[in-house]
Amino acid sequence: MQNTRKRPNAKRPSARRAGTIRAIGHRKSFVTELELARLGDGQVAYIKSMTSAEARRMFPSIKGLPRGIDLFALHAADGTPIALTDSRQAAVGHALDGELEIASVH
Repeated sequence: MQNTRKRPNAKRPSARRAGTIRAIGHRKSFVTELELARLGDGQVAYIKSMTSAEARRMFPSIKGLPRGIDLFALHAADGTPIALTDSRQAAVGHALDGELEIASVH
């Protein structure tokens, strides 16, 4: 009869390492913060919906923002805010005026 002792699980590598983000999946590729900032080379943007409370936290310099409304922020691929509007159509218009591709973010 064989001895069938279970071995302790090997430690798994951490998904986050100093200054890098692990790519989704099992590939061992990483994206640095600098590479993420350069994503889209100024030609890609995304639209994020938010409440007025979230907008006040993200844009503290905005004064007189009504409470309880939904807003749409247009951001560059690196997260830099470009525009804040009260309609998705206006955010899309800002992107088109700036000749930006709108990426779908999930």
